[in-house]
Formats: sequence, C-alpha cells, structure tokens
Amino acid sequence: MIHPENIKKYQPDPGVPITNRQWPNKKITMAPVWCSVDLRDGNQALINPMNMTQKLELFDLLVKIGFKEIEIGFPSAAKIEFDFARRLIEENRIPDDVTIQLLTQSREHLIRRSFEAIAGARRAIVHLYNSTSILQRQVVFQKEKDEILAIALEGTQIVKDLAAQTKTEIVLEYSPESFTGTEVEYAAEVCNHVISAWNPTPQKKMIINLPATVEESTPNIYADRIEWIDQHLEKRDSVLISLHAHNDRGTAVAATELGLMAGADRVEGTLFGNGERTGNVDIITVAMNMYTQGVEPKLNFYPIGDIQEVVERCTQIPVHARHPYAGELVYTAFSGSHQDAINKGMVHQSRINKSYDEKNEVAPWQVPYLPMDPADLGRDYEAIIRINSQSGKGGVAYILKEKYGIDLPRKMHPEFSKHIQNLADTKEIEIQPAEIWSSFQQEYLGEEGVLQFDELNYLKAQTAHGVTSIAFTYRINGVRSESKGEGNGPIDAFKAALLQSGIKDFTIEHYEEKSLQKTSKADAIAFIEISNERYESFFGVGIDSNITIASIKALISAINRSHKVYPVIDLGAAKKQA
Repeated sequence: MIHPENIKKYQPDPGVPITNRQWPNKKITMAPVWCSVDLRDGNQALINPMNMTQKLELFDLLVKIGFKEIEIGFPSAAKIEFDFARRLIEENRIPDDVTIQLLTQSREHLIRRSFEAIAGARRAIVHLYNSTSILQRQVVFQKEKDEILAIALEGTQIVKDLAAQTKTEIVLEYSPESFTGTEVEYAAEVCNHVISAWNPTPQKKMIINLPATVEESTPNIYADRIEWIDQHLEKRDSVLISLHAHNDRGTAVAATELGLMAGADRVEGTLFGNGERTGNVDIITVAMNMYTQGVEPKLNFYPIGDIQEVVERCTQIPVHARHPYAGELVYTAFSGSHQDAINKGMVHQSRINKSYDEKNEVAPWQVPYLPMDPADLGRDYEAIIRINSQSGKGGVAYILKEKYGIDLPRKMHPEFSKHIQNLADTKEIEIQPAEIWSSFQQEYLGEEGVLQFDELNYLKAQTAHGVTSIAFTYRINGVRSESKGEGNGPIDAFKAALLQSGIKDFTIEHYEEKSLQKTSKADAIAFIEISNERYESFFGVGIDSNITIASIKALISAINRSHKVYPVIDLGAAKKQA
C-alpha cells in the first residue's frame, strides 16, 4: 500500500554538477535528425510482435512520413529480425536517402551476425550498446568500471574491423545503456574512449546516444546531463548527440525537448509513443509541438488518420482518444464556454483568412482552445464540438451550422440549447448531431401544432399603394378556415389575418431570413421571435424555397410554441368560423 513510511525506499536524483547552465535560454529552431525505432523498441514491446507483412507495411509508412534513419530491429536476436533485414535489402525496398539501423549488444558473435544481416546495404548504422549504470554494474553484471569500459571498447573494435571488410558504409552509434542511472562523469569517460577508438571526423560523424532507458528524474535533470556531456565530449564536431527517452515518469516529450535545447542533434522514438513499459518518446508529439511553434519538423503526418490506422493494424494497440494530435477527442470541446469560444474563434479565423488570402500570405492561427488547425493533420472540423450535459449554447449552435447549414440568430441560442441540455441530462451520454437535428425539427419544424398553414391554398400576397393583401387557408385543431389580412408587408398582413381568426395579439420582436446552407435546394430559412401578453418570448422557424412562405411558417411555428405554454389560439372561435 502507499504509506508515508514507504517513501523512505526512494531517493531523489542527485542531479548534475553543472554551473552556469545554458539550455534554459535556448530555443528549438530546427528539426533534429529523426530516427524511428518502431520496428525494434516498439516491436519488442508488443504482446504479439509484428509478422513480416506488418513489418513491411510499417517500414513503408515510416519512409512515407519522411524518416531518413530507421532502426529495423535486432537481427542477431531472432530469425524474423534477420530475415526482415535481408528482405529489405534483397528486394531493394530501402530508398537511397534512407539509412537502416540495427541494434546489437557489445558481444562478438552478435555483432558478426548483425553484419551478415546488412550485407549489400548502401549504408547502415550499427547501434552498439552495453549498460553502464551503477545498478546494472553492481546487480546484473557484478563488474567494475574498467571491466564495463573494456566491453564497450572491445565491441567498438570489432565493428571497426568488420566495417573495413564490407562495401556498406558503416556509421557507429554507441549507447551507454541506462545513461540516466550512470554517473555523468563515468558516462563521458566511456563515450570518449569509444570516440577515440572509432576516430570519427566532421565528414564521417559517429553517434553517441544518451538514453533515458528508464526515466528516473525530472526533465530538467535530463537536460542538465545532456548539456554536461555536450561540454565534455571529445571531438564534438565529429559526433552527433542522440536522445532516446522513455516515458516512465510521463515526461519523455518534455525531456526530449529540453534535451534538444541542451545541445542534442538527434532523436530516437516511436509513433504514438509505443515501447517498453510506459513507452518511448512519441515522435509525433515532439514533431508537431515544433510545428505549432513555427519550426518545420521535416516529417509529414498528413493525414494523421491514415497513419493511425496503419500503426494500430500493425501493433494491435489502439491510439488513446486523448493523444495530443491524433486522438479522437483532441479537437473536441464538451464544455459550454469552450464551445462558445471555439465557435467565435472559427468565425474570426475565417475573416482573417480572407484578408491574408488577398495578400497571398498565410494567416496566423487564432482560435481559442485549439493550438493548431486540425486541417493541417487532415482532421475534420465537424468533430471539433460535441455535445453532452456539460455543453453550452455555442456548441449546439455550431453543430447546427456546420452539420446542417442552419445559422441560428444569437438571441435564439439560449432557447434551443435548453432543449438539448434537458435531453443530455436525461440520457446522461453524449448527444449526436443527428439527435440535435431531430430535436430541432421536432421543436420548430413539426406539423403537429394546433395552428396549421395550408400552403396549397395560399394566394400570393399582393402589394398596391404600399399595402400588402394576403389570403390563405389554415386549420385550427384540424378545423379548416379561410382568412384575409392587410399590412405593410406579407408578415404584417398575415399577422392581421391571424388576429381576425381568434389568435390573441402578439408582438414580433425579431425577424431575420437567411439562405439555408449545405443543401442542394435553394431554400430560405426564416426566424421570427414573438412575445405574448405575458411578455414571454418564443422563436419560430420556417424553411421553404419561397421566402414569404418560409416567414409565414416561422410565424406559425412561434405561435404554436407559445400556445403550448400559454393559450393564445381561441379554439372556440375556430369552431364558430367553421
């Protein structure tokens, strides 16, 4: 159990002996060298490792995204890993600008088998590693520092000898595994001996990979470690410092970003953070974080949905709904205040887009709660706002506008949103757009009201000398009647005719008409707000290809809705007329 006394089992990271650290003042201004380890770190963390078909599909995806360095596996450890390397090479599946990478422990027979796997490749990175941490030295290997150093140097020499015997261009990558659990001075000592033994040049650099094999401290301490090593590596101009963060503390992305600020040149990681335990650093998140800061990441994740589909199929692991850039819900707002802000932001963005288009420039993205434009990843705006019991009027209005082309008057937002709020409270689950549309139709466009307009017997409004005359047939509770009226326009004339039919007097508070969007028909939509003698306000809506008929339908809709609350239709008068 979690008990205060149990805290004594753990000790804080001692930190790094660094003074005058520089990384907090640095910014990420360019993309690092990216290396995907999906086919190795990612694959070894799967319940069911990938088969050959899945490996080939994922490799092709990584190439398409733009990775120039791809770790393809541990070919000396398993036959399928070896066979995969051979198939990539023998079937010429590796583009000329892509370098494959393989992992091997610093053991002679594993290194030799690795070179057999990459025979015939144009270029390959041999990723050599041995563990250097205090815990591994004392508990696992029971070796002293000089013995661990000897393992690293022996492996380096073997790689160097084999590299001289092959036509494949070999790049050495060395990892002091469990770097974050290693004394930083000792890690630098081992790395410098390896560098000296390999003897890289600025033209033919080697890679020093500094993994947070297990994330053991806060991201700033990882950055301190990277900066300290950066300052103490020999032949620094001939070495690429590579980061390889795991996510045990949930801060692999932050550690990687701070590590880049601290001087690293390269990042190893996986798509969506797949990997051992809590996973490797998520390259998609790191790259897209750069993108939203105006830095070209040199990787293309468009459309993100297609990438997600392939990764999920190959790994059999679903991407979390809250993944920062690909999750189903990340461009979604349930909170009413968020929905209202996004709705207004989208309208604002549309305006500034037009102004920048006129100047042939790209408009800055300025939408609250959306740090990036979902369209940049091929996501659909229709999913931005979804409705549940926490939603507000802005979200409901947004769904109607974007999905069904109905742009509600702002005054009408609170009225209709109450109906959806009640529906959400009753169902206690998310309300789908189709349900919102159905509720809107039932509330405003239904034909079951007491007062019905007989469109077939409508006589076109006639205007002469500024006076509009109108004649029509209507029904009250199914009883058919005829009426005529005059006014200063069709709506005023129709109101006069209704008053003669026994409808109690009302006031028209608001009227507006719009074209109905997202429909193949040239329909118009009219909105009318009326208030009764008790000063209660009700909106009505009408849709028709004829704007006058749409307005009449809207007025009847408002009267019927008012009548449900307070009787305004004289049913007795209707019977007498009949």
